[in-house]
Amino acid sequence: MNERPSRRPSTRRQVNPQSVRVQRTAGEQQRQNRRNNFIVQGSLLAIASIIVRIIGMVYRVPLTAIIGDEGNGYYTSAFSIYTLLLILSSFSMPTAVSKIVSANLVNRQYRNTARVLRAAFFYATIAGAAMCGVLWFGADAIAEVFLKKPFCSFALRALAPTVWLMAYLGILRGYFQGSGNMVPTAISQILEQIVNAAISVLAASILFHRGETANVLYQSEEYSYAFGAAGGAIGTGAGALTALLFFVILFLSQVPAMRRDMREDTSEVDSYASIGFLLLGTMLPILISSTVYNISSVMDDAIFGNVMAKLGHGDEIVTQWGIFGEYHILFNIPVALANALSSSLIPSLTRAVAEHNRRDTVTRVRYSIRFTMLIAIPSTVGLCALADPICRMLFPGKHVAMLIMLTRIGSLAVAFYSLSTISNAILQGLGHLNVPLVNALISLVFHVVCLLLLLMTGMGVYAVVISNILFAFMMCFLNQLAIRKHVRFRQGVAKTYVMPAIASVVMGIVAFAISTGVRIVLPEAEKYSRIGSVLMVVPAVIVAIVLYFGMLLAMHAFTREDLDHMPMGGRLKRFVS
Repeated sequence: MNERPSRRPSTRRQVNPQSVRVQRTAGEQQRQNRRNNFIVQGSLLAIASIIVRIIGMVYRVPLTAIIGDEGNGYYTSAFSIYTLLLILSSFSMPTAVSKIVSANLVNRQYRNTARVLRAAFFYATIAGAAMCGVLWFGADAIAEVFLKKPFCSFALRALAPTVWLMAYLGILRGYFQGSGNMVPTAISQILEQIVNAAISVLAASILFHRGETANVLYQSEEYSYAFGAAGGAIGTGAGALTALLFFVILFLSQVPAMRRDMREDTSEVDSYASIGFLLLGTMLPILISSTVYNISSVMDDAIFGNVMAKLGHGDEIVTQWGIFGEYHILFNIPVALANALSSSLIPSLTRAVAEHNRRDTVTRVRYSIRFTMLIAIPSTVGLCALADPICRMLFPGKHVAMLIMLTRIGSLAVAFYSLSTISNAILQGLGHLNVPLVNALISLVFHVVCLLLLLMTGMGVYAVVISNILFAFMMCFLNQLAIRKHVRFRQGVAKTYVMPAIASVVMGIVAFAISTGVRIVLPEAEKYSRIGSVLMVVPAVIVAIVLYFGMLLAMHAFTREDLDHMPMGGRLKRFVS
C-alpha cells in the first residue's frame, strides 16, 4: 500500500521535458517531410504530365497536317474506344495497386506487397488479352454500327495490342507510386510520349501515302485518311512498349532489395484469395467510376454520329469530330495538372487516413484543391482570351473558325474538369470509392439528356462541348458536397476561387489586348498566319503569367505557410510580408 505513492513520483521524474520536446519536434519534422515529399512528388508528376501534353500537342500539329480533319476524326474516335477498353482492363490498376502497396508499406508488410503484385499481373494478363481481342475482332462492328465511321476500323485494330501492354504498365506505375516514388512514372511518361510522337508522325506519313494508292485502287478518298489515322495509332503502342521496358529494367533492379525486405518481414501473410478480393474490391469502384466518368466521350461520339446521320448531316460527322479532337488537345494540357496531382494525392492521402492523422488529411485536401484552381482558373480565361491566335498557330486550316469558337466556348470545361478530377481523387483517397461512382452516374444521365436536346436543335458539335461543360459542372458540385460532408472543413472560397478569378479576368483582358495590338501592327500577310500567331501568343502569355501571380501577391492571396505547401513556394516567400 505504501509503495504505490512512492513509485508515481519516480515515474514522473523519469520523463524528461526536453525529451518530450525532442519527440514532438521529431514528429513535426516527420510530418513536414511527408508534406514536402507530397508536394515535390506531385509537382514532379505534374511537370512531367504537362511536358507530355505539350509534346502531344506539338506532334499532333504535323500529324493533323498529314491526315487532315477527316483522318483526325477517325483517330479521335478510335482513341475514345481505346480509352474505354483501357479503363475496363487496366486504368484503375495504378490507383488500386498504389493504394494497397502504400498501406502495406506503412505496416511493413513486404510479403503481402509481393503477393499483391503477382495477383495484379495475373489479372492484367486475363483482362488485357480479353480487351485486346475485343478491339481486334470487333473493330468492324464498332466502327460501322456504333460510330457510323466504317473506316475507323483500321485505327482500332492498330490500337488493340496497346491495351494489353498498358495493363502491365499500369501495375508497375502503381507499385512505384504506392512506394512514394513518382520519378519513374514521370520519366516513363516523357519517354513514352517522345517515342509516340516520333513513330506516330513517321508511320502516319508512310501509311497515308499507301492509302492514296488504295484510294485509286478502290475508288474512294477515305483510305488515305484511315491508313494515316492507323499510323498515328501505331505510335501509341510503340510508346507504351518503350515505357514498359523502362519499368521492367527498373523493377528488376529493385528485386534484391525487395527479397531482403521480405526475409525480414515477420507479419502474417494473406492468402491469394483474400488479396484477390482486396484488389478487386479496390479496383471495381474506381473502375466503374472511371468508366462512367470517361464513357461520356464514347457516348458523345456514338450519339453525335447517329443523331447527325438522322438529321441528314452524315457527311459532316467525321470532319466535325476531327475538329472536336483538335479542341480536346488544347483542353487537355491544363487538365493534365489535375490528373498528375490526383495520382500523387491518392497514396499520400491514403497514408494520412490510415494513420488517423486528420491534420495531414485536411491539409492535403485543402491545398490540392487550391493549387489545382490556381492553375485551372487562369488557364480557362487564357484559353478563351487567346483562342484565335492559339488555334491559328497550331491547327490552321479551312475549319479554323469553327475550332476557335469551340475553344472559346469549351474553355470553361478546363476549370470544371480539373476540379472534378482532383475531387474524385480526394474521395478515392479518403476511402469513399463509391461516392464518385454515384456522382458520375447522376452527371452522365444529366449529360446525355442535355446532349440529345442540344443536338436536336441543330447545334452540331457545339452541343457536345456544351454538354461536356454541364457534365463536369455537375460532377464538381456533387463531389464538393461529398467532400464537405466527409472531411468537414472550410476550403476558403476567397483565396481558392475569388482572388484567382479576379486576377485571371484582368490577366485575360491584358493578354487579349496585347495579342490584338500585335495583330494590328503585323503586315497584312502575317495577321492570320502561323508565324504571326506565334508573335501574338508568346508576349501575351509571358505578360499574362507575370501579371497573374503579381496580382495574387498584391492581393495577399498567399501566406508564408501557404507557400510552404506549393511548388517553388520558397522562392516566392521574399515577396510575402
